[in-house]
Amino acid sequence: QVQLVESGGGSVQAGGSLRLSCAASGPTFGGFATGWFRQAPGKEREFVATISRTESTHYADSVKGRFTISRDNGKNTVYLQMNSLTPEDTAVYYCAADLSGHGSRWSPGYDYWGQGTQVTVSS
Repeated sequence: QVQLVESGGGSVQAGGSLRLSCAASGPTFGGFATGWFRQAPGKEREFVATISRTESTHYADSVKGRFTISRDNGKNTVYLQMNSLTPEDTAVYYCAADLSGHGSRWSPGYDYWGQGTQVTVSS
């Protein structure tokens, strides 16, 4: 069983930054891939970024160059640094664990999900 807890969401003005954290329980954190997804009101959940167990990273085109995903295996935590935020980034952000370790842009590929953290960007 894996539990994921997101934190770091909040309200920020356009152009600002936030860093989201995803703390994971479980003895095999180093073997996971972890992804970040987001869901805006009235929209489907969409891929944001993923980091594999070998620290290979992939990003959605909409966030490439602005967001950075990283992991600290010693702290069982994955981070999403978000810079140059725009109102279009407003959403609930979810982290998810892929026990295969590969990571994916495809949400059904993930085995466990956190509860989400709200990010609101005002213009």
